[in-house]
Parts: sequence; structure tokens; C-alpha cells
Amino acid sequence: MTKITFYKKNELFLGFQVEGHTGKDVYGKDLLCCQISTVAQLGLVGIKEVANIKCEFKVRDGFLKVKVGEIDAKREDVQFLFKTCLESFGSIIIDEKKYVKLEVENV
Repeated sequence: MTKITFYKKNELFLGFQVEGHTGKDVYGKDLLCCQISTVAQLGLVGIKEVANIKCEFKVRDGFLKVKVGEIDAKREDVQFLFKTCLESFGSIIIDEKKYVKLEVENV
């Protein structure tokens, strides 16, 4: 199962974490896992490379985390990217609750 957690403080998204493999299909052929990975990496690239924000991030097999500081989180483009990722994950997993859990955690 994959767990997707968004971090939110004072109505601002600070980042997200994606952990685990969905297990819907065999490793390397799991299209659901591929879709989730694509959105997660798009979020990281958007924050780091397009918005050019120094962020905390970690990427390894079955794990991606990106988190920005509170000052950068106030930027409109940062909130746009995080909200877009949240909505994208939500639309991907709408019928996949058996394989993916999506939550927003207040920190």
C-alpha cells in the first residue's frame, strides 16, 4: 500500500510525502504506482526547479518527500503546486482506496 501525506500549517501546505508501493501489479508494471510517482516527482521538480525554492527533499525507492519552509509556503505558486498535486493524487486514487491512502496532516 502507498501512503500519501500532505503537511499543512495555518491553512498553508508545507509539503507532502509518498511512501510505499501500491501492490496493485508486479513491481515495474504497476501503472497506479507509476501515476503516483509521476505526480510526486512533478511536485518536487515544480518546487525545486521551476519555482527555484530551496526545500527539504528525499527520494529513494518507494519514497519521496518534499517540504518547504513557512516563508516559502506563503508563495502563491507554491500553494498552487501543492494543491495541484493533492487534487491530482485524489483523482488518480478515487477508485483505488484498497491500494492508496491519502491524508492531510496538520502540523
